[in-house]
Amino acid sequence: MAFVITSPCQGEKAGECVEVCPVECIEEGKDQFYIDPDICIDCGACVSVCPVDAIVEEFDMTPDEEVYLKKAEDFFANR
Repeated sequence: MAFVITSPCQGEKAGECVEVCPVECIEEGKDQFYIDPDICIDCGACVSVCPVDAIVEEFDMTPDEEVYLKKAEDFFANR
């Protein structure tokens, strides 16, 4: 997975990321959007349009943010 959507998205769900994604890998969940790791092409288009800076690269995540990677994996595994 190249990018992960983290806590600033919760409750915000602005959706600009969905509109700019060229491969449609971002889907809306109950409390936030999630990036599908199997579809993402690591283009970064979503990062530049996120109004709350919620999207980070997996390798730049802090230990506190790692829970959001697990949430994304679970979201797409349980569909």
